[in-house]
Amino acid sequence: MIYREAVLDDLPRLLEIEQLLIEAERPFDASIKAEKTFYYDITQQISSRDIHLIVLEYEANIVAVGYAQIITSKPAHIHATHGYLGFMYVSPNLRGQGVNQHIVGLLTQWSRNKGAEALYLDVYSQNSSAIRAYEKVGFAPCLVEMKLILQ
Repeated sequence: MIYREAVLDDLPRLLEIEQLLIEAERPFDASIKAEKTFYYDITQQISSRDIHLIVLEYEANIVAVGYAQIITSKPAHIHATHGYLGFMYVSPNLRGQGVNQHIVGLLTQWSRNKGAEALYLDVYSQNSSAIRAYEKVGFAPCLVEMKLILQ
């Protein structure tokens, strides 16, 4: 297993993983388009100095991914900047083996090195397995996003 920074040559596989992630999240969010859609500008994530996109390579295939992005915090917060974690995905056959914890650890260290004073991420409130995984590394629920579809 090799954890490394993503490169442009990884783009085809990262686009596949993005679709796997979206498919996994559709049951939690009826407002995600039924047809193929995208969450991220992965090319920009790879090239940005304020985003650290890492992958786990296993048997010459990318099987896990995650990114951290440095963001200016709201003026009301006690921290000036924070890291935001996203595109968190681990192949089903590797879940429960500490891969997510390791990726979060790497992204936490990168964020700390960039001066971030806190970490944030979004997770669907019904996704109890993901919530447990993030709680294992120290995250705690903070804010619930509410939605009303007007159609």
